[in-house]
Amino acid sequence: MRTILVLNGPNLNRLGTREPEVYGSDTLDDIAAGLHQQASGLNVQVDVRQSNHEGHLIDWLHEAADSGVDAVILNAGGLTHTSVALRDAVAAIPTPVIEIHLSNPHARERFRHRSLIAGVCVGSISGFGASSYTLALDAAARL
Repeated sequence: MRTILVLNGPNLNRLGTREPEVYGSDTLDDIAAGLHQQASGLNVQVDVRQSNHEGHLIDWLHEAADSGVDAVILNAGGLTHTSVALRDAVAAIPTPVIEIHLSNPHARERFRHRSLIAGVCVGSISGFGASSYTLALDAAARL
């Protein structure tokens, strides 16, 4: 069975309570449960992880490549706009990575308009709330 790794970066453990007007009221556990349910219909398995630490995300990307994960869905949170190291980790692996965001970064503060990782991802999905994850899972299952 194909495996898709879903990585979540800093502050995404606060979903549901953190700025619900921007990020919605779904918790990360709610999103993960929906992904597991969707995955069974797509005949894939998902592994959902979250860390507030950049190094964990980088280690998990390396692990994805080394263990034969079929695709990665990455919500890097604020690291999207700041982390050259995370960008380099995505570029260094052959595993396709899909960048996602709950909100539309281009409709927000100017510093969020630039993604350091978008250029090394196979695609980006943003602005659809929790549906950004389901859209990305559908796309990853088709890769």
